[in-house]
Amino acid sequence: MPRPSSRISGIVPSGKDGWEVHSAAWARKAAGEDIIMLSVGDHDFDTPSQTIEACVTAVRGSNHHYTPLSGLPRLRKAMAAASSACTGVETTSDQVIATPGGQAALYAAVQAVLDQGDHAIVVAPYYATYPNTFSAAGASFTVVETPAEDGFQPRAEMIRAALRPNTRAILINTPNNPTGAVYSRERLEQLAEICREHDLWLLSDEVYWTLGGGEHVSPRSLPGMAERTLVINSMSKSHGMTGWRMGWLTGPEAMITLLTNLNLVTTYGLPAFISIACAEALENRYGVKDIAERYAARRTVFLDAVRGMNDVTVRGSEGGMYVMLDIGDIEPDDEKFAFAFLDKENVGVMPGSSFGEAAAGHIRISLCQPEPMLQEAALRLRRFASSYRREAA
Repeated sequence: MPRPSSRISGIVPSGKDGWEVHSAAWARKAAGEDIIMLSVGDHDFDTPSQTIEACVTAVRGSNHHYTPLSGLPRLRKAMAAASSACTGVETTSDQVIATPGGQAALYAAVQAVLDQGDHAIVVAPYYATYPNTFSAAGASFTVVETPAEDGFQPRAEMIRAALRPNTRAILINTPNNPTGAVYSRERLEQLAEICREHDLWLLSDEVYWTLGGGEHVSPRSLPGMAERTLVINSMSKSHGMTGWRMGWLTGPEAMITLLTNLNLVTTYGLPAFISIACAEALENRYGVKDIAERYAARRTVFLDAVRGMNDVTVRGSEGGMYVMLDIGDIEPDDEKFAFAFLDKENVGVMPGSSFGEAAAGHIRISLCQPEPMLQEAALRLRRFASSYRREAA
């Protein structure tokens, strides 16, 4: 075939090959083995029935045609209200644009603020797609780690040290995937100061904002930041709608107007019936309280089950859908540990190094399983960690 573009060829997986652990666990489960899957962040329950019925009604109501490029007016109004609640800044419909999922919102944000040859800073640990979303824009990036011993909170001095003359943007995620860390107001204020001083964009991924353990602070609410912050959001986690592919981006009205042109040459709008169902889900907060309470309870159950486990330390883990465990004192190679854990105890987890070097020596536990299964997984982890030490000795 003719040569593909360097842009598409340059989009490669980031991090170590930890996703191979997930793939191996999934293959074994599909083959009939009794595998506890704690490696993927997809709900183990269905979308709320009210949302499903809203979609069925919309389909039967002949909502099968093109929609406005920026999203149905009703949907944007509902998204704006959700952004007002999420960010603490009163938001209008003209300040949001609907996208096919949070990843598309991130892609739009990166395309909007970076030209080829520009530089960005990615705060780690990070969701696996982050670095290569910048690569797709032809931009370079520097990964700035957040120390595990500091609860994976960002440090301003480390971010300042990574700045370059062509730095245009910083990307953060709070509550964080994979660590579950919830960035503090103090650390976000320090980050906002850097953005104001150097005239930077701040891309803030807040898709887990309803699943936080404590105060959610959006940097958009800090002084001078609404004009330079783009907030990525999604229906996937908050409303139990991972497969529906609906997200949105919040930012200055002038930027949202420009991004409508990007939708013209990419999505050309979103399905009307899904848009209507999502609008109704946002308006009525279908599932939001139940989902938040469910994950808070699961987090407590799992952390109680691993409390006191020798040589295993909890890091971050205040919010989101994950718990991050430091197993470095048992086995510094987290991928080796994860494969051995799968082989001996039939539990699939993600090696932390799949999400950046900041999480090396850790494993990420997804809370997307019922409480009894999480308790069983913790029991197996306790048994495995104890036997692993003996074998190493």
